[in-house]
Amino acid sequence: MVLMALDHTRDFVHITANTDDPMNLATTTVPLFFTRWITHFCAPIFVFLSGTSIYLQSLRKTSKELGSFLIKRGLWLIAVEFTIVALAWTFNPKFNFVPVQVIWAIGISMVILGLFVLVRTPFKLMLAIGVVLVGGHNAFDYIEASESFQPTFWWDLLHSGFFAFYPVTESYTLMLVYPFPAWTGVMLLGYCFGVWYTGDFPPEKRRKQLLYLGLGVLASFVILRSVNAYGDPVPWTTQKDPIFTFLSFLSTAKYPPSLIYLCMTLGPAIILLSLMENVQNKITNWLSVFGKTAFFYYIVHLFLVHLIGALFFFARGHTFDYAMALHEQVPFYFVQPGEGYGLGVVYLVWMGVVIGLYPLCKRYQAYKSSHRDRWWLSYL
Repeated sequence: MVLMALDHTRDFVHITANTDDPMNLATTTVPLFFTRWITHFCAPIFVFLSGTSIYLQSLRKTSKELGSFLIKRGLWLIAVEFTIVALAWTFNPKFNFVPVQVIWAIGISMVILGLFVLVRTPFKLMLAIGVVLVGGHNAFDYIEASESFQPTFWWDLLHSGFFAFYPVTESYTLMLVYPFPAWTGVMLLGYCFGVWYTGDFPPEKRRKQLLYLGLGVLASFVILRSVNAYGDPVPWTTQKDPIFTFLSFLSTAKYPPSLIYLCMTLGPAIILLSLMENVQNKITNWLSVFGKTAFFYYIVHLFLVHLIGALFFFARGHTFDYAMALHEQVPFYFVQPGEGYGLGVVYLVWMGVVIGLYPLCKRYQAYKSSHRDRWWLSYL
């Protein structure tokens, strides 16, 4: 959650925000590349562990209770994506431009998982579906590689939507960013991962098995990426020097999350889960506040970093009318190509956002803990 705020701060503050890809090896720098790369770990780990959390809930709830809750929560998240989150990203009260991003992917994945739970899908079948979705979706890359291939709305929604614009009407446009099936697969695998965290599973055995699993997944990343034959639509290539060749090796596809991308991010995450299970100190206690208020923090931090970007925009002498005319579909984005700040300012703003939101999240966590009887809090 903390790293995620770094990437979103960069989106609104950095000089190349939304005008160049920070992982474009022709224009990036090593610090800028890794500022973006480290945030690649956020979405896969969050979706994966969401599945684990759902499995732990299944130990306390009936299939009907859990399935109904997941479907309702998933539909709620989808509704939030098209309203509150869209407003946070665009500051556009007309809602005529809606980015379809990670909250949508989590929401639809929860709906699908909820349906699986309701019909009591066997555990092994859910595991198999998760493996196929995560490991098999890159087979469609070969279809896309054809020169005659033309993506459609449904193709982009299910597989390759990478900031694909689709006008629904003359005044309403969707921007597809997160094709969902691979993310659903990640959540399903996270759900199956929950068996390691049942109360009767020996902790020492769990830590050892997770370490081996994580090392195996990380090794799969290295092998698959080295072979350069399957698992990511863009192969790595030799660059101008060894450092940039290494960056090419690490530059894997997130939209949708390729098999290699997921091995690269989930492997180290599982290793850390093994090594840090018994670690508890002031830092972990501080960080856990954001984890326990994740949805609340996500919404508030988006509005805050966008507001900071707007303040910087006006501080540079721009007017409200100029902001209106700057982007036809997103008039309040407050990002002027060629303007912005370096990474130093990005990191300062990021730290300010995280530190500033801590007291608010702490109070919200206390409120949730003291009002467990209020059902609606489970959706926030």
